[in-house]
Amino acid sequence: MKKTLLSLIVVFSFLFVNAQVVYDYLKAADNYYKNGDYYSAAEYYEKYLAKGKPGSARAGFSPYSAQGGKSKNAKAVLSSREQAIYNLAESYRQLHLHAKAELIYVQAVKFDKAQFPLAGYWYATTLRALEKYTEAKAAFTVYLNEYPKTDKYANDAKRELANLDFIQSQLNKKGLDMYTVAKTGGEVPDSGAVYAPVLFNDMLYFTSTRANNAVPRLQVHNNRVYQASYKDGMVNNVSQTALPEIKDIHQGVISLSPDGNTLFLTRWTTAKGKKNASIYTSKKSVAGWADPLPLPAVVNVPGYNSQQAYLMPGGKQLVFSSDQPGSYGGYDLWSTDLDANGNPSQPVNLGNLINTVNDEQAPFYHALSGKLVFSSNGRVGMGGYDFYYSKGKSGSWSEPKNFGYPVNSVKDDIYFTSRGKANNILEDVLFSSDRNAVCCLELFSLKMKQPLKLISGQVVICETKTPLGGATVKIVDAVNNTTIISKLTDADGRYSFTLDEFQPLQALASAAGYNSASLNFNSPDDEGAISLANPELCLVPIEIEKPVVVNNVYYDFSKSALKDESFAELDKLVTMFEANPGIVVEISAHTDSKGSDEFNQKLSLARAQSVVDYLVSKGIDKSKLKPTGYAATQPIAPNKNDDGTDNPEGRQLNRRTEFKVLKN
Repeated sequence: MKKTLLSLIVVFSFLFVNAQVVYDYLKAADNYYKNGDYYSAAEYYEKYLAKGKPGSARAGFSPYSAQGGKSKNAKAVLSSREQAIYNLAESYRQLHLHAKAELIYVQAVKFDKAQFPLAGYWYATTLRALEKYTEAKAAFTVYLNEYPKTDKYANDAKRELANLDFIQSQLNKKGLDMYTVAKTGGEVPDSGAVYAPVLFNDMLYFTSTRANNAVPRLQVHNNRVYQASYKDGMVNNVSQTALPEIKDIHQGVISLSPDGNTLFLTRWTTAKGKKNASIYTSKKSVAGWADPLPLPAVVNVPGYNSQQAYLMPGGKQLVFSSDQPGSYGGYDLWSTDLDANGNPSQPVNLGNLINTVNDEQAPFYHALSGKLVFSSNGRVGMGGYDFYYSKGKSGSWSEPKNFGYPVNSVKDDIYFTSRGKANNILEDVLFSSDRNAVCCLELFSLKMKQPLKLISGQVVICETKTPLGGATVKIVDAVNNTTIISKLTDADGRYSFTLDEFQPLQALASAAGYNSASLNFNSPDDEGAISLANPELCLVPIEIEKPVVVNNVYYDFSKSALKDESFAELDKLVTMFEANPGIVVEISAHTDSKGSDEFNQKLSLARAQSVVDYLVSKGIDKSKLKPTGYAATQPIAPNKNDDGTDNPEGRQLNRRTEFKVLKN
């Protein structure tokens, strides 16, 4: 009997001790989860679930259920087993450990939908992050069919379905071989997050949670600002930037003034899963960086978050992300003007063309291309945070566009900087992403080599639209007035050529027996296009003794010197002579009726001579040109109205330059 009693005591003691251990695991897990420490929460939920398996002897005692009457020493009511499973899945998702999260969500989606209404949504997003697109689409569809509300999550699920279609189109698009994406090498920290790159002169700044073992244990992995050298995707000579710190406060995500002597940064804390972030500024002196000071309450609105400040070119405007009142939902992008002393004005929301009901963060402005780049999780894209860009300036932004794959991934892509040229922002990029990471953001370099741009067109006879083979097409730089390339049309009258980049150009077409014609063009409406098909260029047959007005030939008032903007039009005459070397042409100038006949005669002849001189300077035989001044003797419109009043429009038409082929 004594042995039996002793055995029972041992068994119950064992059960009690194990029950206490189970309770302690769950209590610790719940506390870590509430405080946003998902790594520790996951660790203790795993321990609890392993110890408290249903059906095991040690799972028979519920340490958080009422055991008789309450007392002042009663244990706290903790999560149910199902809640613990769901919280574990959520912890893994927050840690970006999607493969582990998937296994737990598979259990959670079978729980009561009323108690865990979002389990199906997060399960589907986890499948998308794992690139299981077919399964993700099915999971989102099931979720929408079962979810009873019409709210943010329902709308987000519909957007996620659109994301899946967008992902497929991006993965199958042409030109992916133009991109090179790779993790940065060199001395990049191999543990913790590495993100928010800033390139300033030859220096790279970034924010990281890399271990600093010189500080107390709980601050080892605080976010801090680091600096390094950077070249060709390699990060070297890493050191911590000498910014004053505050115990238990994270800081990073910086922006520098053009002279490098003023720095903006974010400082933040996270307690019980709630973030508290504000923007600070620090001045540099001979002694180093001063203690950062918070911006005024117009930016750091009490009770709200302001973060990720970016100083626009010129140093007079700050763009930042904030959830302050006036936001459309979540974090929005805002701007504030800075006075001469660096004091901010009342911030202005960038508007609902930029901002969505979800989050817009991490602004960057590429001055050469005039593009505002930011990350958003509120638009159709690859999923998670994607990079978008909008052209323009403050108060006038275009509809944002997604950079697409592989700039974006199915995970989070946030914080972008570029040293690309005006015509290729993606030529040399640094960004942060967790696309290949076990848990955290990492630094990536991206380079995109743009394909040659194809420009094509056709030359035809104007009246019949018959293709004109053998015509010469000169392509001229419309800015510098220099010939880039000259082509002959094929039997179908077609021409084509390639250039590194679209630019303002002029096509000059000429052929034997025809007057010349021109066409100005720039680039396609579609910014991503790599080809441009020009409208037809039609040529008119040369007619002997028929005057033809030469448009856009300009002189100073009452003077004969040609203005520079006349040269492009006169170059058409040059191409006509080149295609028809035997022609003899009269170049004539005409005036209106203002002024004396003698003055107008001298002026018109002098202007005709200026045109002849220009053509001779371009290589045209002087003997083929006959300058003539007609003064006001050949009007093509009335200089006065019927009632004798002045007719400015008519006089303008009469002030003209013409050519007339005398001999072919």
